[in-house]
Amino acid sequence: MESTTKASQCKRLLEFIDQYGHINPMEALNCLSIMRLAARISDLEKAGIAFEHTLVKGVNKHGETVRYMEYKRAVG
Repeated sequence: MESTTKASQCKRLLEFIDQYGHINPMEALNCLSIMRLAARISDLEKAGIAFEHTLVKGVNKHGETVRYMEYKRAVG
């Protein structure tokens, strides 16, 4: 991936989190076309932006319990 693509994905990601408060992998894919959310979060953390990582349990469309990571900006 080109760094300009990474930079634009990181910019869209921060704008989304600022607007909605958090993001998970499905939202990243469906709303922002970001397939590697954890990689973009890592890029932003290396740039000095802190995030809270929360493991969330949910139910998928087949009724199965699933777990996924949700990210939001760290407070303080």
